[in-house]
Amino acid sequence: MNQKNSEGKRSARERLQEQRERDAARDKRRRAMIAGLAVVGVLGAGAGVAAVVASSGGEKKEEASGPPLPPQGALGKDGSTIPVGKKAAKATLTVYEDFRCPACALFENAYRDTVRDLEQEGKLKTEYHIVTLIDRNLGGEGSLHAANAAACAQDVGKFAAYHDVLYKNQPPETKDDFADSSRLYELADQVPGLNTPGFQKCVDDGMHKSWVKKAHEAFRKGAYKATPTVLLDGKSIYGDPAHPLTAAKLREMTVAAAKKKH
Repeated sequence: MNQKNSEGKRSARERLQEQRERDAARDKRRRAMIAGLAVVGVLGAGAGVAAVVASSGGEKKEEASGPPLPPQGALGKDGSTIPVGKKAAKATLTVYEDFRCPACALFENAYRDTVRDLEQEGKLKTEYHIVTLIDRNLGGEGSLHAANAAACAQDVGKFAAYHDVLYKNQPPETKDDFADSSRLYELADQVPGLNTPGFQKCVDDGMHKSWVKKAHEAFRKGAYKATPTVLLDGKSIYGDPAHPLTAAKLREMTVAAAKKKH
């Protein structure tokens, strides 16, 4: 009798364990589905890979806490654009990015040197629009915190250098490391003269978070729904598998675009 009771209890425990495993598997599938909605596709593109991240149609509008404060030198009627390069450059590269977006890092790591070289040569100016899709699609605040820190870097003329460091050190998409201010300070050490008490206060106070939220809301309501979105003089040049972008092609197109405006 005791043996039967023991076997019955063991069987109950086994059934309970099996149910837990089924629940865990269901939750895992649900999370994968959410991530799958976030990442619509991965497209081979020569030297880099473009992934399209869809904006969540049901995302909740998030109110900014306090009036938006654009970083120094921001452009546009709403101050949502951070410029890099010489104003006189004839060609303009427009980039919509999220610091947590893996596809954005793939773009940056593949084309960064070409873009920066063209900027230095005065052939190209880049206009960055920083958004927070991954926070909204996968949870966390790393996109928001990194964007605020990048805006703090812009205040002291070090946006481009810090932007590049963030992408070179991007954590896995599911890890929200950029939400940790100490990690943002640590990376700021790689940009000479950036990790000052003023920069840390700007990061700690979230000085530009309302601006980041407003910029994301403008993006959400606009024509572009993915990161990275990359435009050369208003024309999309990245993410089309039929016409993959290469560093050489980017340079060629930029030079041609600049010549048309002479």
